[in-house]
Amino acid sequence: MITKIYDSFNPIFLKFCYFIIATVLISCRGDVAKKENTEEVKTTEGVATEKTDAKKILFFGDSLTAGYGLDDVNDAYPALIQSTIDSLGLDYTVINSGVSGETSAGGKSRIGWVLKQKVDVFVFVLELGANDGLRGIPLVETKANLQSIIDTVKEKMPEATIILAGMELPPNMGPEYTSEFRTVFSDLASENKLTFIPFILKDVGGVVELNQADGIHPTVEGHKIVAKTVWAALNKVIQ
Repeated sequence: MITKIYDSFNPIFLKFCYFIIATVLISCRGDVAKKENTEEVKTTEGVATEKTDAKKILFFGDSLTAGYGLDDVNDAYPALIQSTIDSLGLDYTVINSGVSGETSAGGKSRIGWVLKQKVDVFVFVLELGANDGLRGIPLVETKANLQSIIDTVKEKMPEATIILAGMELPPNMGPEYTSEFRTVFSDLASENKLTFIPFILKDVGGVVELNQADGIHPTVEGHKIVAKTVWAALNKVIQ
């Protein structure tokens, strides 16, 4: 008799159990989802706030800025400058926009896209032209391309301070060309009233032990010296 009564109510009992279990599971999943969503929003807001509040220093350059040949990009001079900024408790974020092999023409083509990323730039460091010189590109073209980049930054980010990094060529490019190449940067700085670093590779260029096997790109120790050279100019602007 008992067995018959149990059998007759068994389907109803099982359905009731399934309903209770399903309700509990849905409730738990809802709580977990709410918790995950809350954590995700907090994380996103934290990153957005950090990026929005900190003033941006944009390094726009070639392989020197990109840290070509280094095992860790954090050894490149822009990252070293970020470390210096952090150690001083200053509210600036460094953005490394270096591309190995970049010429002034490539930079001219790329600058519009970079500034479309809604980056509110406080300081713009322009480090381009070395690859033009090594390829023997007519200096009038190099100067025109760099001027175009400067004009674009002034138009898109009129409040940004522009720092121009000067470059020099090895003597094997010929005395006349190397001399005229050097003046391209000093003339641009003077004509545009820019903060100027005469030679970004000061105390590094031509020093065998501070350069990689190619004799062009700085080693880790070389980048430390470059960072000090750049910081000397940048420090006057941000403090």
